[in-house]
Amino acid sequence: MKIFSNKKMLIKYIQKEKKIGFVPTMGALHLAHKTLIKKSKIQCNKTVVSIFVNKPQFNRKKDFNKYPRNISRDISILRKLKVDYLFIPKTKEIYPNGVNKNIKIHPFGKKLCGKFRPGHFIAVIDVVDRFLKIIKPSKIYFGKKDFQQLKIIEDFIKRKYKNIKVIGCKTIREKNGIALSSRNYLLSLKQKKIASKVYKLLKNKKLLIKNKNKLSQIKKNIYNLGVKKIDYLKILDTNKIIKPYKKIKKYRVFIAYYLGKTRLIDNI
Repeated sequence: MKIFSNKKMLIKYIQKEKKIGFVPTMGALHLAHKTLIKKSKIQCNKTVVSIFVNKPQFNRKKDFNKYPRNISRDISILRKLKVDYLFIPKTKEIYPNGVNKNIKIHPFGKKLCGKFRPGHFIAVIDVVDRFLKIIKPSKIYFGKKDFQQLKIIEDFIKRKYKNIKVIGCKTIREKNGIALSSRNYLLSLKQKKIASKVYKLLKNKKLLIKNKNKLSQIKKNIYNLGVKKIDYLKILDTNKIIKPYKKIKKYRVFIAYYLGKTRLIDNI
């Protein structure tokens, strides 16, 4: 595995490569990241993984500072996976002239997490766009746990990059049902047990869809489990989110909630 921190060096090294798979991460790697990487290795000739904690997408400096970081552990994991290239840039490499606030994203970006995290998705698209210009991959890989993010990125790339395909990969869960996330490292054992109970409460999706008017009661049940705050609990037809719409209805349950100061999201 070759490691780069300088984008010009990386570009020079990979510019002749064809069919590159790209897995962008913020580090604190776990099984879900491994799944994305393994898929890229199967589908592409070469795989580039990036580790970059993108400060502009954090709404609070505290959250950025406490985001879990363990670069030596991450490098060890990536070596074992036999990743071809690892890109660990400094902020100046990615933002030589500051952020781009003129990016237009799909209106879906103002709903769910977008309503509670203003500017978050614009910052995500900005950084993804910058990495795409550097790496020029054939395929880019994201997990479906961040379903809203996935849909917004898909829409942006479809409009701007005709030769890049977004690959959405299924949500990987712990044995207790919690969706794998780097933020899980911040949870206590007690909080993990609560998160597991939240998942078990929501996984009977068919029952929830039939009783949409009872979501307020479900919220009360979630608070009774020990959740401090719920940003949203919504049921959406995912085939009606971004055009072209599909006639077949396909529902997902979306939730964002807090355990202590840690914000967790999931969709089922």
